[in-house]
Amino acid sequence: MKLKVIIHQAEEGGYWAEVPSIPGCSTQGESFEELLENLYEAVEGCLSIDMMDFPKTENTRILEIAV
Repeated sequence: MKLKVIIHQAEEGGYWAEVPSIPGCSTQGESFEELLENLYEAVEGCLSIDMMDFPKTENTRILEIAV
């Protein structure tokens, strides 16, 4: 999966970034390298859901796909 990320230089120093295709997904970092690490973590957190919260029946299937 490829995502476009908008990276901003923060006025107080460091960087912050947002992922427009995932509403509310943003992060920050003191250095560009830290920002990149935090971006991977933020995207994973924004896309992850707890499958235990969904009702399941014997006809329910859960699939994981790559896009």
